[in-house]
Amino acid sequence: MDNREVAAVFDRIADLLEIQGEAVYRVNAYRRAAESIRSTSEQVVTLASAGRLQEIPGVGEAIASKIEELLSSGQMAFYDKLVAAVPEGLIGVLEIQDVGPKKAARFWNELGVTSIDELEAAARAGKLRGLAGMGEKSEARILASIEAYRRRSGRASIGVALPVAERLLAKLRGLPGVQQAELGGSLRRWRETIGDIDLVVASNDPARVTGGFAALTEVRRVRSLGETKVSVELEGGLQAQLWVHPVSRFGTAWQYATGSQAHNVRLRERAQAMGLSLSEHGFRQPEGAELLVAEEEHAYNVLGLPWVPPELREDRGEVQAAAAGALPELVCEADLRGELHAHSSWSDGAATLLEMAEAASEIGLAYLVISDHSQSLGIARGLSVDRLRAQRREIDQAQRRLGRRIRLLQGAEVEILSDGRLDYPDSVLGELDLVTASLHSSLRQSRPQATARLLAAIRNPQVDLIGHPTGRMVEGREGADLDLDEVFQAALETRTMLEINAHPERLDLNDIHARRAGELGCVLAINTDAHRPSDLLLRRFGVGVARRAWLGAGQVANAWPLDDLQAWLGGRA
Repeated sequence: MDNREVAAVFDRIADLLEIQGEAVYRVNAYRRAAESIRSTSEQVVTLASAGRLQEIPGVGEAIASKIEELLSSGQMAFYDKLVAAVPEGLIGVLEIQDVGPKKAARFWNELGVTSIDELEAAARAGKLRGLAGMGEKSEARILASIEAYRRRSGRASIGVALPVAERLLAKLRGLPGVQQAELGGSLRRWRETIGDIDLVVASNDPARVTGGFAALTEVRRVRSLGETKVSVELEGGLQAQLWVHPVSRFGTAWQYATGSQAHNVRLRERAQAMGLSLSEHGFRQPEGAELLVAEEEHAYNVLGLPWVPPELREDRGEVQAAAAGALPELVCEADLRGELHAHSSWSDGAATLLEMAEAASEIGLAYLVISDHSQSLGIARGLSVDRLRAQRREIDQAQRRLGRRIRLLQGAEVEILSDGRLDYPDSVLGELDLVTASLHSSLRQSRPQATARLLAAIRNPQVDLIGHPTGRMVEGREGADLDLDEVFQAALETRTMLEINAHPERLDLNDIHARRAGELGCVLAINTDAHRPSDLLLRRFGVGVARRAWLGAGQVANAWPLDDLQAWLGGRA
């Protein structure tokens, strides 16, 4: 089992315990363990075999023994006992907005509801309003939430949610009474998927701001409206919530709304050790006096810490690193000097290679590698050897027109065939400036097969870069089942670059895997896999992944000057 599968079991345990009315501290212990397991860069099976499971934050002796039982047998007696005590469909009810484990338990115990369909039927029959604490409005909200659930598949990808959030922010900043408006939550931390859009405003006229936000044309339905908080459903089904805080309290409010929950808990623990209490409203001193914080950076400074970049706030060691003065200097979008993986109309791109080069130059890039598909990928109009050589002639012509504005290079995205062979012979690959090898097909091979296939490409001396290494799609497809530690070790030994594909549908490598690769010493590249000029702007999503992976510019190949990159590639032989 990999980390995601193990974490999912512990998430389910927390849900089952809460449904059954267990103490909050016990429920939270399993939720924290799940998040830590999911965020750990090393595989739990590796940690278990080395007796190091308790190095994972939140994993003590009891939870470690449960992990070992799960890994050794594929089962856990404790989990099986909890599952047997709860109807199978009840967990699905938790997917409905406004229904947490406690409500799910009430609906089950008092109405016999054990599925979303049964919950909808009970609500439409007016049965929910008869429960204590429920009324017609509560029932209507749950029905609306079920309808919203059926319109959407779950969490939204950052590529979908971020443009929506940025449009909302632009409108918020134009509302009367708004002095500052910012993103919070998962979006500000650049997580690849988000549950809700979180927005935070500094204003001394909160009612005016919440009313103005609720009236925006993007809002389909207001779910709740208070003086300082409003929750809405947007056109398209996304949920958004806005908090409004006085200007004098905005620093702690923004920090709190950004999260993550585990990071905030770590900060509160540090505050308590200093004799302070910390909430979104500010600090409180032992004698009861408040310490208000208007700037987020100052909130960290009060705790004796430098400001922690939002992308790191996942309780993966960032608070400890901040306390030790050891936070990394993270790569920024402005650091990127080139693009190593872009397509043109020679294969499945929508623009000529000259148009792609001019667009790259306009956003400040110094070099661009055209990496059109190889011949076996017929669906993408892959290039035969003759067409590849004809493209080189066009690249040379385009370079003469471009002059010194940007350096245009020829690469290829070469298909790794199912047996590990590459789609062009080595003699042809040797003619290219940079070779990217990628998986696009046969992704359901067994782990040994898939790993051996990728290793064969990595160990080919003509291959410079592995494109979107797992082949996954964020919302639509699991990646190949790879032994990534073995892949990373081979990439390190052969000096083969690994890609962080910045397209928000891919984000591959993800942040967990990219951090592990970086820790081992691998060189990574942030590429957009652009198929049209506008795609080059997607690099910000890849930078978000790299920052979550604790990567600096020195670890990202296309943040280097071209001469340095070419010298490094030349030294691989």
